[in-house]
Amino acid sequence: MSDPTVATRVRALVAAMAPRPAAELTAEHRLIEDLGYDSLRLMELTVVLERTFALPGYKPEQLAGVLRVGQVEELIGSSLAERPA
Repeated sequence: MSDPTVATRVRALVAAMAPRPAAELTAEHRLIEDLGYDSLRLMELTVVLERTFALPGYKPEQLAGVLRVGQVEELIGSSLAERPA
């Protein structure tokens, strides 16, 4: 991710919404296994991220395979980079 501010904001949101927050969140933390996210909480996180960064709604196939905090950061970063200026 090219913008550290975006990465910091994403990480803060992931940590704030995590059912089992980690003492120090890293890109390698797994959303489900390490942080306790379930399907409902993942959907809530998706909506919060979309609204926070003014992104269009993600399709399920865009979210498939996003399992770690770093992957969430990459998804948001690439979505922002692709957004028309």
